[in-house]
Amino acid sequence: MYQYNTKGVCSKSIYFDIQDHKLKNVIFLGGYNGNLKGIGALVEGMDIDEAISRLQGITCGNKTTSCPDQLAQALIAAKAQLK
Repeated sequence: MYQYNTKGVCSKSIYFDIQDHKLKNVIFLGGYNGNLKGIGALVEGMDIDEAISRLQGITCGNKTTSCPDQLAQALIAAKAQLK
């Protein structure tokens, strides 16, 4: 299981697994629970490159990032560890 400590958002960290280049078991700690459970359900089983493509760059209000963008950043970091 990977852990990523978020920056600039309400959630504090993201936990997830990667199996066969697919995203599994996404859990956000902190933040807006219902929305973040929804994001986790939507990306379950998604190819990590597809998730990055869809989520990277999403902003929240006047912030330059968001919880979905932070998940994309977490996946980018995890991909670097996989190599």
